[in-house]
Amino acid sequence: MGVIACKFGGTSLATAAQVRKVADIIRSDPRRRFVVVSAPGKREKKDTKITDLLYLCHELAHSGLDMHEPFDMISARYRELAAELGARTDVEGAIRGIRERIGAGGTRDWVASRGEWLSGRIIADFLGAAFVEAAEVVKFQHDGRLDERTYELIAAAVAGPGLYVVPGFYGALESGEVKTFPRGGSDITGAIVARAVDAEVYENWTDVPGFLMTDPRVVKNPKPIRTVTYREMRELAYMGAEVLNTEAVLPVYHARIPINIRNTNEPEHPGTIIAYRREATGQVVAGIAGRRNFTMINIEKLLMNREVGFGRKVFEILETHGVSFEHAPTGIDSMSVIVSDDELGDKTEVIVEEIKRVLEPDDVEVQTGLALIATVGEEMPRHAGIAARLFTALAAAGISVRVIDQGSSEINIIVGIEGKDFEPALNAIYQAFCGDH
Repeated sequence: MGVIACKFGGTSLATAAQVRKVADIIRSDPRRRFVVVSAPGKREKKDTKITDLLYLCHELAHSGLDMHEPFDMISARYRELAAELGARTDVEGAIRGIRERIGAGGTRDWVASRGEWLSGRIIADFLGAAFVEAAEVVKFQHDGRLDERTYELIAAAVAGPGLYVVPGFYGALESGEVKTFPRGGSDITGAIVARAVDAEVYENWTDVPGFLMTDPRVVKNPKPIRTVTYREMRELAYMGAEVLNTEAVLPVYHARIPINIRNTNEPEHPGTIIAYRREATGQVVAGIAGRRNFTMINIEKLLMNREVGFGRKVFEILETHGVSFEHAPTGIDSMSVIVSDDELGDKTEVIVEEIKRVLEPDDVEVQTGLALIATVGEEMPRHAGIAARLFTALAAAGISVRVIDQGSSEINIIVGIEGKDFEPALNAIYQAFCGDH
């Protein structure tokens, strides 16, 4: 019988009632033996996240200021959770130890990790599971990359029978110093554990029943995505879709372990499967995602194509100013670079002046207020007329396309439009491919 690795996010662990739902989910399937937990999440909108409170405690203590107010909020959350669950873990002793260590100069990463650590201790006790200290099994190299020995260490630590709980979000350097993953890092821990135990599936339990085919804030009642490939998910996430932490995909991607996004509050819902491949079901497009606030710098120069190193010089200018580009459509005598406004900041004028000085173009034009929309699907290259359907839908909606870009993999078509047309364009594309016909 295969095994399942489960990760439960903060909203799944926010209250004792939520933790009991988690326990029911785990106990409903004996294959669910490896559980990764986050710190308790918000119970209501006015709550502050535990991790944010811990960071604040560290900053206050580091500055020699009183941290009792945020730390008391943290303490109250864990005391309440442990009491309602009847946990026997020495929560009071743990809280005292954390307070003392923060006051004595605990590192920022160590302080931040205590949310998951104490959550893991309480939940392991409630479930009757073995607690695995992440700092002892999740190892980082000196450059911050994951040490491949991690997989062997985890496999050895959970080799026995029964249930195991691993706190997410952190591990340790070779020196033993605690190091955290980026925010949302419990997703990464879950994927690492799934690979270490060769799970048949990695279940990521959260507060939504999987992914939707596009942004529900823009398109009313979009259809759910039942299956999406790793590559499709990466493209959608890049274009702004709110999906899984993309770093969490890598460990299971290489092991070809599917990820199942599930809703703790709707455990009967099948959610979304992220797989290495998906079967052709007639749904050619996997999803549609987009982002606003881009700037396009258009460069024109006669015989540009004969000038060796022209493109390299453009990219070097951007690199010199610490600016990365998103896309670079080209023609025989023209080249454009599309840059996120967040990247560009207030550097537009100086970059344009440098392009004029170094490359001596015939003309440079800057177009602001662009939005990009990606239509994504691995089946698209095998179906004729996809581009025609997309552009017909935009034309029917009276939307002018300023940029067209298709990646070499041909699993996406990106269009650039005026920012004001973003919402009608997203709706038009969605209806063309996903609406009821």
